[in-house]
Amino acid sequence: MKKVVASVTKEVVALRRDFHANPELGFQEYRTAGIVEKYLQDLGIATKRIAKTGVVGLIEGCKTGPVLMLRADLDALPINEENDVPYRSKHPGIMHACGHDAHVAMLLGAAKILSNMREELSGSIKLVFQPNEEIAGALSMIEEGVLESPTVDAVMGAHVWTSISSGKIGISSGTVMAGLQIFKITVKGVGGHTGYPEAAVDPIIAACDIVQTVQRIQTREISLMKPTVIMFGSISGGSKANIIPDTVTLEGSIRTLYDDSGEENPMERLKRLAERVCTVNGCHCEVESYRENIPLINNPVMTRLAIESASHVVTPVEVIPYSCMASEDFSEFSARIPGVFVFLGTGNKAKNSHYPHHNPRFNIDEDTLPIGVEMYVRYAINFLSKMEVLQK
Repeated sequence: MKKVVASVTKEVVALRRDFHANPELGFQEYRTAGIVEKYLQDLGIATKRIAKTGVVGLIEGCKTGPVLMLRADLDALPINEENDVPYRSKHPGIMHACGHDAHVAMLLGAAKILSNMREELSGSIKLVFQPNEEIAGALSMIEEGVLESPTVDAVMGAHVWTSISSGKIGISSGTVMAGLQIFKITVKGVGGHTGYPEAAVDPIIAACDIVQTVQRIQTREISLMKPTVIMFGSISGGSKANIIPDTVTLEGSIRTLYDDSGEENPMERLKRLAERVCTVNGCHCEVESYRENIPLINNPVMTRLAIESASHVVTPVEVIPYSCMASEDFSEFSARIPGVFVFLGTGNKAKNSHYPHHNPRFNIDEDTLPIGVEMYVRYAINFLSKMEVLQK
């Protein structure tokens, strides 16, 4: 297997660098989708477009059996790249700062290998290249039937991860990535002159109190055994140094590794505290929120198969347990069908691939690309050949 993977590695690296140099934002991945489509068709794999820029290919084995979906994401981020590399982004303000370029390249490499194994496959492999992962594009694919025609029995996905050392693979059963809610708090006061603060009602003071007070939710109101992270990412208000503004806007996120719609409900707690803090400060507020991702839960049977597969890709000791508070819309797939999501370590300080995701210096250790290709291939083969045994 490793010799076969090695035979496509140079091509996978070239594909990844091309995608990296030509990043496209969510639902704008026309060039990327076109390359993916042609690549699959050249392999004799039938394709179709769904969800605007999504591409789906189907490899049908010679024997009947289950359908496994392998998924990669296409989109880049609105970040200006700071890496000085030959394949640096050609589009200012847009870069692949989350590794999706690697995911696409690795799955294409796996598709090339699997397309030559049709006679050995007892079932089918649905190759899914998903747009707009950063803003829950998985739902658009589901709504347009990605899990149907043929019906998908299980799904596997992978993500390069700089928090894990190169050469290691992180896999755990149960909840491995957080659910995500986005919120916006608009604090309304009464504007005025900074020389006469007594004649105004300052929303800035109220906003500052909100930021401080809501931290109590995760440390005093919810069990530490239920990880909860409340973070503010944006504060805006005011137009000039000597003017007290009418309003201040706070935006942030809530992440949990549990179903947060029950008793804990951090969003309702945040709303309650924000309103009471505003009352104390003589202001009032409006709180808006929406759910971007649900928690990502790995199926125990799929996880067992992934650990077994990974132990042949790297050594067993390099397969480690891993979970985190980031979020991923792969969760929408795994909430509907048995799924597993694995983390491919690519952190290597000597190669400057240790920067966190969404950082303008983010990059990967390209020596780990073959690991991703082999992981896709081995998992697909194991799933199609052993699924009936594993379910018993």
